[in-house]
Amino acid sequence: MPPRLQQVAERFPALEEQEITLTFLAPDARQVQIAGTFNGWQPAASPLARMGAGEWAIRLMLEAGQYEYRFVVDGVWCDDPRAVSHTSNPYGGLNAILRVGLDDRAEFL
Repeated sequence: MPPRLQQVAERFPALEEQEITLTFLAPDARQVQIAGTFNGWQPAASPLARMGAGEWAIRLMLEAGQYEYRFVVDGVWCDDPRAVSHTSNPYGGLNAILRVGLDDRAEFL
């Protein structure tokens, strides 16, 4: 019997998507979205949920890598003041940089 082919995620679990939670404080906002390299810069693709006390949150499933993003609050593109690092964008603002490391299950790699 030929050997069973394993899916990449079975052989290399570190390459699986990981759940990442991002939050944004906007007490007076009616709508908060996020746009970035992970969703084709489409704010409507990733709305945040109101969590209470002015806090909004979203859970994203992302593979290990580096991503740029911005929040969009009531249609206005905003910097993420909580981001650890930023990079300038061509529109005069700052894209936040999100680095997703390899999954902890990668000890054997």
